[in-house]
Amino acid sequence: MPTEIDRHEVQRLVAAGAQLVDVMATPEWEESHITGAVHVPLRRLPQLAPERLDAARAVITYCYDSL
Repeated sequence: MPTEIDRHEVQRLVAAGAQLVDVMATPEWEESHITGAVHVPLRRLPQLAPERLDAARAVITYCYDSL
């Protein structure tokens, strides 16, 4: 179930083994992203997730939208 969490919870979950997944478009990813995040653009998530993500680990997704 999707939920919002603060940065402290993100840090705790990543330290416990969660994957941090950035779903921004490639130009935004190239401009700036969190170090250590896995890039899986949202529009390609179904195709790329199986090869880029570990199904046995929790996933935290994030995206920045300047609109």
